[in-house]
Amino acid sequence: MIKQKIALALAANLTLAGAAQAQSARDYISIVGSSTVYPFSTAVAEQFGKTNSSFKTPKVESTGTGGGFKLFCGGVGTEYPDIANASRPIKKSEIETCAKNGVKEIIEVNIGFDGIVIASSKKNKPMALTLEDLWLALAKEVPEPGTGKLVANPFKTWKDVNPELPANKIEVLGPPPTSGTRDAFVELVMDHGCKKFPVIKDLEKSDEKKAKAICGTLREDGAYIEAGENDNLIVNKLVANSNALGIFGYSFMEENLDKVQGETVNGVAPNFENIADGKYPISRPLFFYVKKAHVGVIPGIKEFIAEFTSEKAAGDEGYLSNKGLIPLPKDKRKQVAADANSLKTLAP
Repeated sequence: MIKQKIALALAANLTLAGAAQAQSARDYISIVGSSTVYPFSTAVAEQFGKTNSSFKTPKVESTGTGGGFKLFCGGVGTEYPDIANASRPIKKSEIETCAKNGVKEIIEVNIGFDGIVIASSKKNKPMALTLEDLWLALAKEVPEPGTGKLVANPFKTWKDVNPELPANKIEVLGPPPTSGTRDAFVELVMDHGCKKFPVIKDLEKSDEKKAKAICGTLREDGAYIEAGENDNLIVNKLVANSNALGIFGYSFMEENLDKVQGETVNGVAPNFENIADGKYPISRPLFFYVKKAHVGVIPGIKEFIAEFTSEKAAGDEGYLSNKGLIPLPKDKRKQVAADANSLKTLAP
């Protein structure tokens, strides 16, 4: 019995020694995730590094929302990121993966809103699009003209989709499946656009799962082109190919208004005011998630949260609004800041 106790004590000491060594292996905050949140997180990291001489500037990587959660949920320890940026809420399945790997206390911080823009080169005449137009142009299966039966998407030009649109080839550059922007686009555009069609409404009654799959599955014949997680590359490609459209966050359009323009959707332009008051139909909340187990281990996490949720950063006149972030309403901002700074975690 005594030998067993000694062995257990030695094992515990070795574990503690290993943990202490791991803790000393990194002295900066590691942030991964959404390409949409990346410029906001980078701006906060830079400000944090300038104003907090006690801490190093956090390292921010653009991996996409899904890719970020995969890294974040890998485990607890300095080999895993401390914070995950996200352009959608964390999924139940991701929370479960986190928990399986020991990441059981997660702090969710809603930083504001963003719009998803359907953009084109400024060389082009703007198009007035609807959610129905976008679904017909990009869905893998659509109702066949004349019969209404679901068939492989036959539309080659925007004029095929809607006679009022130009005869330009359908060519849309957008994010890959790991992107939160892709998830939000499917939810806000594809899932809504498809429901205007009787064949989808009928299918929902008999097979809701199949209807959802048809609504959200993008075509794979070259009309939709996965352009990676770097939204700046999409902007550059729109400049090079003036007939193409691109899908990315409002903030990237704001940064590139000399090159690109946002198309109206359902008659509403993608501007700051329309996104802030909910008129623009393709808008979504933005987040970052913090691993509570790393607070107090990796230096500066609490201070970084305080900077990100401060009025000088995320307020109506904050420096993030200059980057294109749509701030939360004042009361909501105050509550979010209070919860984040008290390290309130998601309910299990």
